[in-house]
Amino acid sequence: MKTAKQEVSNRVKVPKGELVIMPERCKGCGICIEFCPKKVLVFSKEYNPKGYYFPLAANPQECSACNMCSLLCPDFAIYLNKSVSEKTDEQ
Repeated sequence: MKTAKQEVSNRVKVPKGELVIMPERCKGCGICIEFCPKKVLVFSKEYNPKGYYFPLAANPQECSACNMCSLLCPDFAIYLNKSVSEKTDEQ
């Protein structure tokens, strides 16, 4: 059974973190898709509860974690959790 948070967000692992898309907030403007320099995002084929197409990460392995999608989204429907590499004692 999915929790409420799982039902409303898409979390995709990318090489440098985790891309989180909240479909329920998206109004389908496509700014994140248009300005993604690596063309990671595409429109989904499903509607969100508001009746808009929301973005999906079609090529998550190409994400450079530039955070452009998050900075440009007018609805705060997408953000990036950057991962921090941990140093080991051997380094």
